[in-house]
Amino acid sequence: MTRRQALAIVVGAAVVPRLLVLALERGDLIAGLTEKSDRFARTLVASGTYGFMPGRPSANTQPLYGFFLSGLYWASGRDWLTVGLAQTVVAASMAVVVYAIGARIATRGIGVVAAVISTLHPYLVWHDVHINREVLDGFLAAALTLAVLVAAEKRRLRYVAAAGAIAGLALLGNSRLVLLPLVLAIFVAWDIRPLRRAALAVVVLLGVASLVVSPWVIRNKNTVGCAALTTDARALWKANNAATYDILAAGKWIDNVPELPGSPPWPELAADLTLSGKVVTVDECAQMRYYQHQVTRFWRDHPGEKLKLSAQAVRMLWGPVVTVEPETPDTGLNGLARRVVVPVFTLALFGFALLGLFQLPRRFLALTLLLLAYGTFMAMIFAGTVRYRVPWDFLLCISAAFSISATVAFFKRRRRPAS
Repeated sequence: MTRRQALAIVVGAAVVPRLLVLALERGDLIAGLTEKSDRFARTLVASGTYGFMPGRPSANTQPLYGFFLSGLYWASGRDWLTVGLAQTVVAASMAVVVYAIGARIATRGIGVVAAVISTLHPYLVWHDVHINREVLDGFLAAALTLAVLVAAEKRRLRYVAAAGAIAGLALLGNSRLVLLPLVLAIFVAWDIRPLRRAALAVVVLLGVASLVVSPWVIRNKNTVGCAALTTDARALWKANNAATYDILAAGKWIDNVPELPGSPPWPELAADLTLSGKVVTVDECAQMRYYQHQVTRFWRDHPGEKLKLSAQAVRMLWGPVVTVEPETPDTGLNGLARRVVVPVFTLALFGFALLGLFQLPRRFLALTLLLLAYGTFMAMIFAGTVRYRVPWDFLLCISAAFSISATVAFFKRRRRPAS
């Protein structure tokens, strides 16, 4: 097929189902299941302050998705059609990038199969048009994979710098990727010779990533009081305490972890209290250090419990069933998709991907295993859920495309009449 035909198939597969979900959900897109990035964006557009309330800057979340939403709200207002269409464009762009990866390491046919599988992922089809930052996480994950692959093949500093820039953007979208630029820099430099040039490649990738992140870190230092990607160490603590295991085992999320006795109001609660008339101020940086201390003390005093949590995180990350209640409604079509469609799709994807691993080019196989291992490691530190895995499922889709294509070719040969 031609490149134009391939792109038409890929874009159509991405856009059509999301437009159907958009038409069905409509106002529900902005009525529920939103995250605090939405509140940050509304506050920024209304007052010029990036935080929970006007006049009180905050660094209590990663900034990228909030900036994305604020641009939409400023340009067209906060309505379901604007958000849904914009995020559909992002989802289609991700599918195109997945196609480009498949076409680069194999053929256009492989690229099309991989992109179509990845964009028809039932979990993503529903979530991509809702206010969830994973739509940006997935696009940047695919773009970063392609950039790193090209940088490792070309071994030129401008491609390494491009990979560093995308890595910096990915960090602004997801602070759990904080160590990934270093991992990818080593991967890119592995085959570069002489060693001096390999070291330079590492410095360039890390340096460019740092430049992209530095304006946000400097802003936090000047307006919040500490140089940090996010001050939300409370989320890390909720995933690392004695109550976490039982709450996750019951199908609930870490938001249900009870607060520490005597702990101060967290920034969002403090803003809510202030807006209701009871003025409450918080020191985000002090809270960040406080919760970080609680986490390290838990790891030190309860290593066995942490091992249990790590094993649970891996099961939840790689489990085919969505186990966390707030992630999707459990009624109607959404409930059916959660209980039946997603598990069936995921199990089939895992099976084909496992078979396809043996057919992947060596460099891409190494990169795939590296990225999936990194995601699993960070889930063991923080917490595991399907939501954190699906932005990277396109790697499995590319592997699955190889085995699916081989299977189709096998049956075609079997059906071909003997000459």
